[in-house]
Amino acid sequence: MLKFVVHDAVGYVRSNVREFSLNALRLLPQLPQLSPYDVNITLKEHEFVYNFPLDGVIRSYETNQLGSNSPCEDSRTEASLMYRNGFICGIFDGHAGAACGQVVSKRLLRYISAATLPRQVLREQMKQNCTSQSFLKCHNDKVDFVSEIRPMYEQSFQRYIKRLSSEPPRDVAKELEQAFVQLDTDLSEEALSTNDVRTMGVALSGAVACLVHLEGLQLHVASTGDCGAVLGVLDPETNQWHPKKLNIEHNVENMQEVSRILGEHPREERETVIRNGRLLSQLAPLRAFGDFRYKWPLETLQEKVVPMFGEQVLPPNYYTPPYLTARPDVQQHELSSNDKFLVIASDGLWDFLTPSEVVSLVGEHINSKKILEPMRLPPGDVKLQQISEQLAERKAGLTRKPIDQNAATHLIRHALGATDYGIEHSKISYYLSLPQDVVRLYRDDITITVIFFNSEHIAKLKGESLTTTKQPPAA
Repeated sequence: MLKFVVHDAVGYVRSNVREFSLNALRLLPQLPQLSPYDVNITLKEHEFVYNFPLDGVIRSYETNQLGSNSPCEDSRTEASLMYRNGFICGIFDGHAGAACGQVVSKRLLRYISAATLPRQVLREQMKQNCTSQSFLKCHNDKVDFVSEIRPMYEQSFQRYIKRLSSEPPRDVAKELEQAFVQLDTDLSEEALSTNDVRTMGVALSGAVACLVHLEGLQLHVASTGDCGAVLGVLDPETNQWHPKKLNIEHNVENMQEVSRILGEHPREERETVIRNGRLLSQLAPLRAFGDFRYKWPLETLQEKVVPMFGEQVLPPNYYTPPYLTARPDVQQHELSSNDKFLVIASDGLWDFLTPSEVVSLVGEHINSKKILEPMRLPPGDVKLQQISEQLAERKAGLTRKPIDQNAATHLIRHALGATDYGIEHSKISYYLSLPQDVVRLYRDDITITVIFFNSEHIAKLKGESLTTTKQPPAA
């Protein structure tokens, strides 16, 4: 139970991680210097790339994860939607343990894949004894739930789709919102009905989430908590990269969110609901899955939780719960041919890099990777001058040849090693060598997924002519 207290404390230090200098890191006891080979092995360990057919809206996605906690509390899942042309993925940042993030990362995509299916198709599949895995195809899923818990999760899913099948369809944003809330409700009911330490462990740990749902050109981003999503847009007129934020974090910097929470509780609690930048002086994200010690009635906590985990699980100034919700904000965006990629990441990345920096780095990486592709001549009659210019451009680009093929790894390397003079190996080495008992003071788990869009296909769907440009400038 000590973990509940420890987790709440480390954020005070890490929230200002961008102000830490390399000299501050060197005040620590001398750490072993990792070789470039060792650094690369560590950074690339959890890379994954998936390429889609050429006639789709998405070309590929690249993802990676670098843990700080042991075990890592971040989770990620990506899948293609069945019975329609769609894609869904999410990043889930756990806290007070990894359990809630691991469970939500699997189950939420299953709920949403069913909820966004046309009702008639859903009813037809139910007649064929569909399961929670019938509506999506996961691309990077190597584990499943333990056999003792799997049937209970499946029963909850079957109840959910039975209710869905009898309800009128809603727009995608509303379906995403309802799926988030329903899954959180199921986590609560499963823990209280079984009174099992495993389901209770899922309910008392927590997770924030950022989920992407894409069908056709309609992109929806649903987020609860403090993960982030940013779209990389290329201006065809200026050849400049521009970031477009597709979510708003739920933390104390979001004054609208703070006002919402304060408005849900009596005026006498205004000094205690949010204190020291945290919910009930403990929790940094202001929305999350799980974390039912901020949601259940006090009587329920005393009856069900205290006998299992002790009095320290009770938050201070706990008068009028619930103080927390998993309900997401959902933003919708119709893709255009200028939208080149989308980055979603846990807050471990945003502690180091701004959305603008992230978009510039990925744009730079796209340009650099072109040097590694076979040279292609433009269609039609080609003059020697055009070939000469193309060769000169490729030669100049060799100086920007990327260390990492994976864009997510490229971002992690810059997050840990960037200085005013470029990437400094010794800085990355220090971050990767920090002892387990102090590493979370300097960096959080980092999980990143970069989705690359097929501009040519998008332009075709929209009836646009794709503007051809010279290579965008490196950031």
